[in-house]
Amino acid sequence: MLTTIVIGSCVSVQGIFVKRLANGMVTVRVDRLLYTGRPINRTPLA
Repeated sequence: MLTTIVIGSCVSVQGIFVKRLANGMVTVRVDRLLYTGRPINRTPLA
């Protein structure tokens, strides 16, 4: 499942969901790299 996270104040990364950490942050995989950041808020579709 593709997931978008925010790293810092204005950098976002979209990758394959790996895991959700106890502090609410999410780890995603982009090729061989792992990134951890805050998940974006999802807006429900109308």
